Amino acid sequence: MASPNRMSALELRASLSLASVFGLRLFGMFVILPVFVIYAETLPGGKNLTLVGLAIGVYGMTQAILQIPFGWWSDRIGRKSVIYLGLIMFAAGSFIAASAPNIYVVIVGRMLQGAGAISAAVIALASDLTREEHRTKSMAMIGSSIGVVFALSLVAAPWLNHLIGVPGIFALTGILALGAMLVVWRIVPTVTGKPVARKSSLITDLKSVFADPQLMRLNWGIFALHAVLMAMFIAVPFALRNAGMPLEQHWKIYLPVMLVSFVMMLPAVMGSHDPRKLKGWFVFSVVLLLMGQLAMPWLTGELWAITLFLLLFFAPFNVLEAMLPSLVSRIAPPHLKGAAIGVYSSVQYFGTFVGAAAGGYLYSQWGVPGIVVPGTILLVIWLILAFGMQALPPRVKSKGVAPPAAGEPAR
Repeated sequence: MASPNRMSALELRASLSLASVFGLRLFGMFVILPVFVIYAETLPGGKNLTLVGLAIGVYGMTQAILQIPFGWWSDRIGRKSVIYLGLIMFAAGSFIAASAPNIYVVIVGRMLQGAGAISAAVIALASDLTREEHRTKSMAMIGSSIGVVFALSLVAAPWLNHLIGVPGIFALTGILALGAMLVVWRIVPTVTGKPVARKSSLITDLKSVFADPQLMRLNWGIFALHAVLMAMFIAVPFALRNAGMPLEQHWKIYLPVMLVSFVMMLPAVMGSHDPRKLKGWFVFSVVLLLMGQLAMPWLTGELWAITLFLLLFFAPFNVLEAMLPSLVSRIAPPHLKGAAIGVYSSVQYFGTFVGAAAGGYLYSQWGVPGIVVPGTILLVIWLILAFGMQALPPRVKSKGVAPPAAGEPAR
């Protein structure tokens, strides 16, 4: 019997291993952000910032298209099968981007990377393997892995670029994706049994998901969060370079910013475990994010101003990135969990695509103000929606019942 007061060994193993799989794949998305816009200048077609933004963001477009069917599919045929397929596609896209002779082939490679849309299946599998009272912890591990990988990628990218170049970085992410398949095979627990047979169609399930106002609030939030993030990273590398910092030294800004932002996020993460305080911390984090967006014009200034802006942005970003998937997994009905998380993940990556593609064009036309104004509008709408959040239902304790494992249906 697993204790109801702490995670079992299986739950801990499942959470940590799935967080690593999630992180290994996201590393491929994040690690090019600090270096790609400058590397692209050396490629045929790479001086067109609209194409550069498309190369960064098209990953999100294919993710957005496929997360919903992949998440729904994982409800039918099992989570691991979907995860394996997605990792193979991601690795193939990475190797194509690594060998790209021009910006157009990079775009093709990034499209294929994004076709490995496994986020919904990974989060749903973590949910399958954990009890209700520990699910938030599991989702926080996965959500925190995003922040950790993001911080690592920002610090590692300039060093890796100096060592192996951007093509080498793409190849490395492909190798890591293959390594993630081994983690899924050898370490991630397996939920055995046949998939749950359901008569409802994908359209019916999606209608149920889209009819839930609580889920839609969270979906808008993740869209805005990633749109603002990706647009910002069209401008940040240029701002640091214009302030006199060579690309290979950008880690000197990113590392302290991410370390301090993780320390700053701890009170919010700890406080959010109490359902009575969760909404307050959530709204406060959105307010801080909006303040960071309004501070973005400082990117044209000195290094200290850019550092302050990044710190003000990433402290609430890390909090919200950890909170959102946990909230979705708690609100979604069990039989719709894969579909709900698929919608959430699709919206997230659609935000990635819109932020990068539109950000490249807007920055090329109007500079930093062209990014600040649309991002501010997105965050103001999110803040209004966040005030309308309802209290979450109390967690149902499992009273010592072990989490789903071998012998239970693989949803």
